[in-house]
Amino acid sequence: MAHPQYTLISHLLCPYVQRAIITLEEQNIAYKRIDIDLAIKPDWFKKISPLGKVPVLVIDDDTVLFESAVISEYLNEANNGTLLNNDPLKKAHQKAWVEFASHTLNNIGQLYNAPDEKSFHMAENSLNDKWKTLESHLKIEGYFNGQNFSLVDAAFAPAFRYLEVVETLTQLHFFKNVKAISHWAKLLQVRPSVKKAVSEHYPQQLMVFLTQRNSYLGLLARQYIHHQQNNNTTNSPSNHVQA
Repeated sequence: MAHPQYTLISHLLCPYVQRAIITLEEQNIAYKRIDIDLAIKPDWFKKISPLGKVPVLVIDDDTVLFESAVISEYLNEANNGTLLNNDPLKKAHQKAWVEFASHTLNNIGQLYNAPDEKSFHMAENSLNDKWKTLESHLKIEGYFNGQNFSLVDAAFAPAFRYLEVVETLTQLHFFKNVKAISHWAKLLQVRPSVKKAVSEHYPQQLMVFLTQRNSYLGLLARQYIHHQQNNNTTNSPSNHVQA
């Protein structure tokens, strides 16, 4: 029996898209990826996406799935994957933490949308509360479930990746008081499926995205890029004249 043809409609920076890609990569599933501009959505995309969001998975050109959790669960089950536990209670526990990861991403969205420094730190405090809650429920010796990578790991990896750029701009250290999460985040970021979920230019792309926002982080991103450009100009060989 021929394998279904999978086409993933995506956006370069979307963390929910990354979840689906990680799931595909973990199971070595062949797929085609089409990136779109969500600011100028193509008409064909509007017709197939009930919520107007990515990711959307098109199966054999005729069946459409939307919502990252649904897509990931389908891909795991349809391909006899091991990214969710077979035991109903353990599976429900994993899915609950996937939902927790989504709420964490909402807090990160508040970070980059915060209009001023005060609002930013309020969002930071909410996020730190999430980390404390997560840390108190983890017994991490590897991935979320120990040595077995799961959809919980796939859900949290994009959230952790966001924070690397935020830390560059703010000099904050989000995981300094949650050592288990810090270890987990580092482990996830070097996993091949997680690395393949974004372009090698992801940090620069996210930085540019932030500069376009009328927010506190947007201001910091613009200042950062301006500073980098000035440094490059200053250090250019043409600006060093020997006497």
